[in-house]
Formats: sequence, structure tokens, C-alpha cells
Amino acid sequence: MGVVIRKYAFLEPASIFLLIMAYIWDLRYSHTASWLGILALMLLSHRLRREEAAALGFQSRNFRKCAEDFAPALILLSLLLFGAGVLLRTTRPINFDRGLLTWAAYLPWGIFQQYVLNGYFLNRLDRLVSHRLAPALTAALFSGAHLPNWFLMLVTFLAGYCCTRIYLRYKNLYFLGLAHATLGFLLYLVIPDSISHHLTVGPGWFAR
Repeated sequence: MGVVIRKYAFLEPASIFLLIMAYIWDLRYSHTASWLGILALMLLSHRLRREEAAALGFQSRNFRKCAEDFAPALILLSLLLFGAGVLLRTTRPINFDRGLLTWAAYLPWGIFQQYVLNGYFLNRLDRLVSHRLAPALTAALFSGAHLPNWFLMLVTFLAGYCCTRIYLRYKNLYFLGLAHATLGFLLYLVIPDSISHHLTVGPGWFAR
């Protein structure tokens, strides 16, 4: 009986992942607002499980500790990326104001992606598989959502795995969203489109 229940428990995150893939590859072109339905199903799942926003990571608790532990590494990596872009002359020709606005606009998206990655998928899979396997499996799903962009798939698997490990320790989506937005913006800024395909995924990748 326990095996059957466990099997059906996998159906929820698997179904949500398939819906996300369907949206990336088709629905966003034919039914633009369909993402709202996917989000509604995820929110319904939280409600049925009585999972509050704070428990998912939407909280200020542990933000300072997380920043103290990982901000130096984030700053160093950011400087290395920017420095490499300057040395290799691959930095996009955008001014400071536009760059700042682009980064600021990326923040909500970074937090949202971290919620999907950790607040939803990792929390679901952590109950179904071992604590050691759950982060890797979650990172693999995150990477798969970026098909067929091989560059983003590699980056999102490595970064996604690191984010899941940090999340399990601190349960704070705000620092992870900040880091996500910062590194995502820098990848856009310094990685040439010949490698990043303008950070596109799904059918749009083939157009570039």
C-alpha cells in the first residue's frame, strides 16, 4: 500500500513538470496565459498541504546568515564573470542605468524561479526520495526545463544543485533569488550569443 501511495505522490510534481515543459514548447505561443493555470495548481497543492509562504522560504529569517556565508562567494564570482567579459571583449554595450534596470527587473523572476525550484519541486521530491538524491534530481529537472540550450542546461544543473543545498540549510528564497538575478544578468551581459543563444530555451533556441 505504501508503494502505491508513493507512486501516486510522484504524479503531482511529474505532472507539473510536464505542464511547464508543455508551456515552454507550445502553450506560451498558443495560450499565453496558461502559465497562470499551472501556478494555480501549484498554489492549490500548497494550500491542501497547509504549507505557508514562510515555510516555503518567503521569509526574512536566515537572510542575514545566508548573506554572510555566501555573499563573498557571489561577489567574487560576479567580479570574475565581469572581468572575463571585459578582458575577452564580450560585454554587451549597455550603459549603467540600463544595466541596473535590467538587473532590477530580473529580481522578481529570479525569486520566482527559486520558488519553483526549491519551494515547490525540492520540497516535493525531498519527501519522496533520499535527502542526498532530492537535490540532484531537482537540479536535473531544472536543467531539463532549459532544453535544448546546452549552455544553460549545464549552468542550471550546477547552479541549481548548489541552490538546493543552500535552501535545505537556510530555507530563504530571497537571497537565492538575489543571487539568481545577479548571476543571470551577468551571464546575459558577458556571454556572447554564439554560446548562450541569447539565453533562450524551447523552440526559440532554434531561431538563433
